[in-house]
Amino acid sequence: MDFQNKVALITGSSRGIGRAMALRLASDGADVIVHYSNSEESARQVVSEIEELGRRAVLVQTDLADLDAIKKACASIKSTFGAIDILINNAGYAKYDSLEKASVEDFDAVFNTNVKGLFFLTQEISKIMNDGGRIINISSGITVARVPGGSIYAGSKAAVEAFTRCWAAELGARDITVNTISPGMTKTEMLLEVVPKAARDAAVQSTPLGRLGEPQDIADAMALLCSEEARWITAQNLRVNGGFE
Repeated sequence: MDFQNKVALITGSSRGIGRAMALRLASDGADVIVHYSNSEESARQVVSEIEELGRRAVLVQTDLADLDAIKKACASIKSTFGAIDILINNAGYAKYDSLEKASVEDFDAVFNTNVKGLFFLTQEISKIMNDGGRIINISSGITVARVPGGSIYAGSKAAVEAFTRCWAAELGARDITVNTISPGMTKTEMLLEVVPKAARDAAVQSTPLGRLGEPQDIADAMALLCSEEARWITAQNLRVNGGFE
């Protein structure tokens, strides 16, 4: 893929899938805005790796639950780059609990980051996105699964999938495509922290390709959707999951 002279913002790009996507775009020529909320050391390491590839990297720290901070970050991005070409809404927060035990605090924590923050970040970035740009929202296979205790997280990701369809209709006149990627179980720190080993093993057994996903699997699919070759693909949800049902 050729992303020369493109500028990309990947939220939550200090580790895991976000890191893999940042490095993939940089390896294909893009300058990258590396966003993080708490993992500063990891984010700085990603910046160093991008610079070693000969591309420009800028670090942005923002709590996506803070709408004022989002506006300030986007103003800084505009001042630095003028415009951007690619937005990957990757950052997310997961909290699992039963319907009976779930708290208002947990609900707000998930929705403020995964839904509210994502929405208003995209609103601001859309104002400075070049025509022909790309927006990709990262969802999850949990939206079509039956996962006890997963209703808050699943609901937040279902909202993101709905955003994709509506934004594709709104932004299509500017040749901006908007798509969703729904990864299957992918080996990240968050997965290992949240999903029990028994559930991971069961997923492997139910996956035709017989393994968990790797962050690079998701990054490569993202690169395809960001490319010029994907100009006629929009409002879609690409399930990158090894065939898991």
